[in-house]
Amino acid sequence: MSFFDRLLGRERRSTIKSDDPYLAEWFGLRSGIGGYTDPARASGIAVAHACISIVSQNLAAMPLNLYRRIEYGGRERAADHPLYSVLHDMSNATLTAFEARETLIASLMVTGNAFAVLERNQRGQVTALNPIDPGTVAVEKLQNGRLRYRVSYSSGGTRFYLQEEMLHLRFRLGRDGVMGLSPIQIARETFNLALTQQDTACDQASKSFKPEGALVFPNTIGTEQRQSVLDKLETKVNSDLSTRGILVLDGGTDWKSFSFSSKDAEFLDSRKLTNLDICRIWGVPPTVAGITDNATYSNSDQESRALVVRCLAPMARRVEQAMNATLLTDTARKSLFIEHDLAGLLRGDMKARYDAYSVGRNGGWLSVNEIRTLENMPQIEGGNEFLSPLNMTQLGDRDSDDGGSNNDI
Repeated sequence: MSFFDRLLGRERRSTIKSDDPYLAEWFGLRSGIGGYTDPARASGIAVAHACISIVSQNLAAMPLNLYRRIEYGGRERAADHPLYSVLHDMSNATLTAFEARETLIASLMVTGNAFAVLERNQRGQVTALNPIDPGTVAVEKLQNGRLRYRVSYSSGGTRFYLQEEMLHLRFRLGRDGVMGLSPIQIARETFNLALTQQDTACDQASKSFKPEGALVFPNTIGTEQRQSVLDKLETKVNSDLSTRGILVLDGGTDWKSFSFSSKDAEFLDSRKLTNLDICRIWGVPPTVAGITDNATYSNSDQESRALVVRCLAPMARRVEQAMNATLLTDTARKSLFIEHDLAGLLRGDMKARYDAYSVGRNGGWLSVNEIRTLENMPQIEGGNEFLSPLNMTQLGDRDSDDGGSNNDI
């Protein structure tokens, strides 16, 4: 099948549509309890928004560099390649690299998929990366196993892109082998519970926490008196907070509440547990997301490092491998590769860093210029030399210097 046959759609294919009635079950979007969860509403939950912002912003802030392999297993930044600027400076004419990468990661965390249309020059090198809304994309699996993407633009037009023209990030591969699964849909019961709790809290706040109950009179009262008391009570309760005052009722009137308070129903505690569950879904430590109950300086520092190891590092590798497979050609991958620099997130305080540099320098495996580069300092002349400790030599050299005297012992 030729390139034009694939582009014009003459090849047999299967299309994955968002309105497929079986798509919900296939992607796990149906539930006996709670049903489908709206990703837009779920991502608006405060702790969910915090988790999404923390991961997307921190990962976008980390350098994403294009490296060139050099001899002896080394590397150097390929700053002369057009893709380097796309990943490091400007992804396209209007979006900075930070904005584009933040958008892609946030989309990946909410919908399970992130898409970006690629622009290439005549040499096949990527010169621009344009993120698009996942809701506008339909994926078609061709007969040869490759993918084709149909994008419906807001202007009304539709355009097809081949697999080489679209960057597709997946959170977790679905059973169809094409689309990623949304974390929100995977844990939809948790998010539905959080939304229900949020709606309940909003309802209470909108009523200014007005209680439900009954007025109890010691004696029977007439219809007119009953209506008069109700009118006075409703006027006070339903009035604006700034105009409310003290209501005085005579006749031994007593108020009996019908409703439970938030404390009685342990409502606040249940919301805290739900917030912790949402943090677990994305692997974000609670203290990092702003849940500071029982937090100390020690465990906060440890959880900040856990964020990198358990959350950011796997997400970074997911993005790197997808970009290496799509943004670089088969030939380019032999000499080039894309990788995040997460060292900045794992750096300790100044004393801890300098102690580590001292060990590396005195041990002979760090040069002055390598240390200065890690500290964002310019290199100096003669700074590429390595130290060789005098009291440490190879075992073979020591035996030869002894002239084989050890054999006489």
